[in-house]
Amino acid sequence: MFAKLYIVALPIFVVLDMIWFAFVAKNLFYKQIGFIMRPEINWMAAILVYLLMIAGLVLFVIMPAIEKRSWQHALLYGALFGLVIYATYDLTNMAVLKDWPMLLSLVDMSWGTILTALVSTASYFIAVAIL
Repeated sequence: MFAKLYIVALPIFVVLDMIWFAFVAKNLFYKQIGFIMRPEINWMAAILVYLLMIAGLVLFVIMPAIEKRSWQHALLYGALFGLVIYATYDLTNMAVLKDWPMLLSLVDMSWGTILTALVSTASYFIAVAIL
């Protein structure tokens, strides 16, 4: 069941996040922290982050939501999971990096919360319909 849910959730997450990056985050990140950004993305690290995040989302949110037969569980716990993950990244950066902008952290944590709530809920509905 884990593998099937992973295959459902991964493309949803990647597509939504790529849309976000293309239309919002790219310019926002560049304006806020362009002075410390790499000229090229470290794709190995980026891919590993996605793979781990989806594994956590499936294991800790989507599977329990399906067991409970509750899309509300997927929505709420998906949002909380995203908030925790994105806040860990953003607040750690605020704590240890000089001049890390609070605006960027607030926007990024909001996006993480919304993204994981959407992915969890969509994955729940798809899984219930086809699995």
